[in-house]
Amino acid sequence: MPSEKIAIACDHAGYELKAQLVEDLEGWGYEILDLGTKNGTDSVDYPDFADAIAKAITEKDVQRGVLVCGSGIGISIAANRHKAVRAALVGDVLAAQMSRLHNDANVVVFGGRMIGPTQAQECLKIFLNTEFEGGRHQRRVTKMS
Repeated sequence: MPSEKIAIACDHAGYELKAQLVEDLEGWGYEILDLGTKNGTDSVDYPDFADAIAKAITEKDVQRGVLVCGSGIGISIAANRHKAVRAALVGDVLAAQMSRLHNDANVVVFGGRMIGPTQAQECLKIFLNTEFEGGRHQRRVTKMS
């Protein structure tokens, strides 16, 4: 059973999917660092939550995180502005797997209006259980840092 702490955050458009993913993560034995939003579906700004995940990773509170906004695009862009973050927007299990195998992504991103909870759950499982392949991919990941 995992003992890892996972950070998770969302804006208003990702609130419902985030709530489901928190339940899934807890059921799988992960400790959750919930960075919001805690305002339900009241409008908030997604860069604030990308910044919160980046801070948690930079300060080594967690090694990995999950972000959700409406499309997943805006929060991915905001997260990837931080040097310590390699955020991957995924919509299927192959993308989730490749984000880890080849890119050593440390944040998985979902579009709450783009993916259903069952598909997001499957992608999250793959993301969490896939190790970075290293090798030729390591030099590319190093260049991103």
